[in-house]
Amino acid sequence: MLLAFHKPFDVLSQFTQEHPSHRTLAEFGFPPDVYAIGRLDRDSEGLLLLSDEARWNDRLLNPRHAHPRTYHAQVDGTVTDEAMRKLRSGIDLKDFHSLPCKAQRLDTEPAHPPRDPPIRVRKNIPTSWIELTLTEGKNRQVRRMTAAVGFPTLRLIRVSIGSLTLADLGLQPGKWKRLDPSEERQVLA
Repeated sequence: MLLAFHKPFDVLSQFTQEHPSHRTLAEFGFPPDVYAIGRLDRDSEGLLLLSDEARWNDRLLNPRHAHPRTYHAQVDGTVTDEAMRKLRSGIDLKDFHSLPCKAQRLDTEPAHPPRDPPIRVRKNIPTSWIELTLTEGKNRQVRRMTAAVGFPTLRLIRVSIGSLTLADLGLQPGKWKRLDPSEERQVLA
C-alpha cells in the first residue's frame, strides 16, 4: 500500500513523539504498519509518501535511481538570475556539493493553502517564489542551497514526487489518501 499525505507545517515525519510539544504522524489516523518514505523537516510542508512495503523505500530514496522531487520555496528577497544559475549548476555546501538541479523563478505566487502560523513578513524586504527539482535528498538541502546563494528559505513545500503532484491529488494540509495503481505509476515516472 502506498499513501500520499499533505504534511502540514510543524509536524515531524515520524510516528514517535520525542518531545511533548511536537506533533507527529501518529495523530493523522494512518493504517497500522506504515512508515514515512523519506522525510520532510518539521518546518517544511507538502507531499510525503508512506507505505508498508520496503520496495518503495529503495525505489524512491536510493540515489542510483535519481528520482525527482519538486519543491516550491518562498525566499527572502528578490531572487537574481545569478542565484538561479548557481542553483542550476550545483552548490558547494561544505559537507557535499549538490548535484545540478532544475531551478526556475515563479512569476506569480503559487496557490498553496495559507501556512499556520504565517511566515514572518518584513515590510521593506520582498519575497520570491522559486521551484527546484532535485534528484538527491540531503538533510535540509533546499534550505541550505537557497541560503548559500543569498536567499534564505522562508517557506518550503514539496509539490511533487515523480510526476505525482500535490495539486492533482487535491489534498489539503493534514489529509491523506491511498494511491491507486495509476497514481503509483506517477510516483515512479
